[in-house]
Amino acid sequence: MPRQHTQIRRLLDIMARLRAPGGCPWDRQQSHASIKHNVIEEAYEVVDAIESRDDADLVEELGDLLLQVVFHAQMAKEKKRFDFEDVARAIADKLVSRHPHVFGSRKLRTAGQVLDQWHKLKHAEKKHKRPSVTDGVPRHLPALMRAQDVQKKVARVGFDWSRAGEVLDKIEEEIRELRHEIKRGDRRKTAEELGDLMFALVNLARFQKFNAEDLLNQCTKKFAARFRKVETALAARGKQPQDSTLEEMEAEWQKAKGKRKR
Repeated sequence: MPRQHTQIRRLLDIMARLRAPGGCPWDRQQSHASIKHNVIEEAYEVVDAIESRDDADLVEELGDLLLQVVFHAQMAKEKKRFDFEDVARAIADKLVSRHPHVFGSRKLRTAGQVLDQWHKLKHAEKKHKRPSVTDGVPRHLPALMRAQDVQKKVARVGFDWSRAGEVLDKIEEEIRELRHEIKRGDRRKTAEELGDLMFALVNLARFQKFNAEDLLNQCTKKFAARFRKVETALAARGKQPQDSTLEEMEAEWQKAKGKRKR
């Protein structure tokens, strides 16, 4: 038996043992619902490992993510609903059916053609289950990712801007409306307009072929790194941010940015 099959079989057997009578009390107590958020957490840890470019870390985190698949498959197997083989078979069949240019006679030349074909095949498969083009976007995705995915779906059927300038005009319109509601003091409308502005900004990121989630994460990372420099500079003077004035912190912030405040 190939080594990889041996290790997969070993993993499945370990999970079955943990769930069996006399196994682990915690593992035996779990349900699909009780560990559903672990899948999300482990997926994000895989992303962190990819960004750290640490292979050992990536191997570990991919294993943790695979464990979630095995765990859910084992719980379903116990109730005779489906098992790991069904999960593996389903994704293998999907990969073959969605790649007729590899496993069939049709030939495609570019990645763009492949992506277009993938979405058409996916739509044909799901059409009877999803009456709206916006269906199928997971409800629990982070808000920026969900907004961008919804925008992508409607763009594929032609509901999209024709140029970036139009998106910028929409952003400016949303800013004007937000200013108006803030001035009026209407909290409900202010929240609505702020959401509209955020949605428009995601649209601009998508239109410029950026990932809005990545952009905000990178910006937050940059902000945190700069503020750590502010804290370090203040600590060298025996101070902490909460003991400092806004002017003192702003001066150190400008230094951290490599700029001098005029």
